[in-house]
Amino acid sequence: MRHGKKFNHLGRTASHRSALLSNMACSLIEHKRINTTVAKAKALRVYVEPLLTKAKEDTTHNRRIVFSYLQSKEAVTELFRSVAPKIAERNGGYTRIIKTGFRQGDAADMALIELVDFNELYNPNADEKKTTRRSRRATTTAKKEAVVADAPKVEEKVEEPKAEATDSTEEKTAE
Repeated sequence: MRHGKKFNHLGRTASHRSALLSNMACSLIEHKRINTTVAKAKALRVYVEPLLTKAKEDTTHNRRIVFSYLQSKEAVTELFRSVAPKIAERNGGYTRIIKTGFRQGDAADMALIELVDFNELYNPNADEKKTTRRSRRATTTAKKEAVVADAPKVEEKVEEPKAEATDSTEEKTAE
């Protein structure tokens, strides 16, 4: 019986499962998205999100903790150098799981798991779109009119082309 066993064992021994999740986490950090089964993606999300939270603060202690889970210097370096600055403002939810259908061989439910801040299709202008507060339409037009009324009036000098005008009048008189 499996009473009180909360996480998915994925049909593997404990050592095999930890090695699988460690390798998948390294691949996710290096490639920013991987294609796997839904069950493995859900297990990976639970495994990797605390590591991403640790990476937000770059200390020797946090690097050692993350390395104990990942066992890859390259993945730890990538995580602390390029991934952590992008997720610094985010309070959680660093990964996204998108179901992609069924695998042809055994009809396993497949999914794409990716780091949220590295997908340019879902958030192409994340930096430009930070302000979400909007004022009412009436106040914005009233402010624009007030600004235009307060602005000093600048007279534009428009010079008429005199040479062309004189040439055309001389041609008409000559004819």
